[in-house]
Amino acid sequence: MEDFENKVTRFLQDGVPFLFIIDFDATTKQVFTFDEAARENIFFNIKGNGNDKELPSASFENSDFDLRPTLVSKEIYKQAFSTVKHELNTGNSFLLNLTFPTALDTTVKLDEIYKKAYAPYKLLYKDKFVIFSPECYLKIKDGNIFSYPMKGTINSNVPNAEELLLSNKKELYEHNTIVDLIRNDLSMIAKKVRVNKFRYVDKIKKGDQELLQTSTEIQGELPENWKNEFASLLLKTLPAGSISGAPKKKTLEIISKAEIAPRGFYTGIFGVFDGQQIDSAVSIRFIEKINDTLFYKSGGGITHLSEMEEEYQELLEKIYVPII
Repeated sequence: MEDFENKVTRFLQDGVPFLFIIDFDATTKQVFTFDEAARENIFFNIKGNGNDKELPSASFENSDFDLRPTLVSKEIYKQAFSTVKHELNTGNSFLLNLTFPTALDTTVKLDEIYKKAYAPYKLLYKDKFVIFSPECYLKIKDGNIFSYPMKGTINSNVPNAEELLLSNKKELYEHNTIVDLIRNDLSMIAKKVRVNKFRYVDKIKKGDQELLQTSTEIQGELPENWKNEFASLLLKTLPAGSISGAPKKKTLEIISKAEIAPRGFYTGIFGVFDGQQIDSAVSIRFIEKINDTLFYKSGGGITHLSEMEEEYQELLEKIYVPII
């Protein structure tokens, strides 16, 4: 069987559009033509580019999309949070993204969620998981590579929300750390890496509410033969800095110790080559079916400035589906 890197290189050289999916540990790497993905019951849409017109209509038995999360025990979260804070306080990490699975007491189906969710990056992987991500990972256009790390969130209903978000010291520290990490990651595979726009505010739909999120645009120049090396270059940058932390190697060791379950495809990446350019996403806003129960996987960045109650609430705040 042709391996991931060879198949990606062949498709790029032949101009064949394809979908790629990589899990958090980069141990599972898959690539499909759009038709191959549909035959495997894998459907996707990245800013209008996808194969989901072939997706059978969902039954839409549920009109209210009530997820009814069974909340993660605060004591279990506190134990993991304490482990992370100890590592931060001893200097083993500067920033760590701590995540947890939350069981959902719901009858909503994965295909219903996919059909109704609004997001620029969507993926329905068989009857196993669904992603409706707002976060771009890497984009390649005209020989340039772009990344858009997202760090820092607030509900727009909060008075002076944008001012509070931009002035929050913890959020600024977290954002700066990730921007530095992503710049270093891109510098491994590109030249003239630079920040084009720093910490601008995006609006993200959350049901009938709206979140404000800070992002930064980072750009670099790829070698002329980037298509011959894209797969290996991509793998060098993984996992995504925004959902791991810094320094990356040591932080990943801490994550494996602190979190209660392997992440699998959650916080991996997926993306498409449309025949000319590449666009990809971080696999967040993620619901997975495990033994016929749906689990919403969510989390947030922890720094030395983090408070346990606030981080626990952020984990719960992210359990939502942005309905069209």
